[in-house]
Amino acid sequence: MRVMVFVKATEDSENGVMPSTELMTAMMQYNEELVKAGIMLAGDGLKPSKEAKRVRFSGTSRTVIDGPFAETKELVAGYWMWQVKDMDEAVEWVRRCPNPMFTDSDIDIRPLFEMEDFGDVATPELIAKEAELRARTQQS
Repeated sequence: MRVMVFVKATEDSENGVMPSTELMTAMMQYNEELVKAGIMLAGDGLKPSKEAKRVRFSGTSRTVIDGPFAETKELVAGYWMWQVKDMDEAVEWVRRCPNPMFTDSDIDIRPLFEMEDFGDVATPELIAKEAELRARTQQS
């Protein structure tokens, strides 16, 4: 099971407050544990939303909106992509994570759709194409 783990933004992260050396060290140690366990597929921190763009879709129209964006609690400050056996394993790994922020913070865990989740909509041709695309992205 693949999951996306979202580190939610805080006022500090949105203001560009950088972590301490101690926090960076703790997070690097945690990431090393994830890699050694074969859990971590990818992960990074994200710059504040003032450096972001949002593209709004409405029919055939596309509108670009410059950051920063309101509602800090709804923004993402970082992410991991993990391969775990189930949601319980993902929760246990998150519980071991150092608090990634200076204040109270949240981490969300969301399972990814796999092709089998789409049932009959996922034709053999679409399944083959998705497998090909995944293989190509893992080569780069």
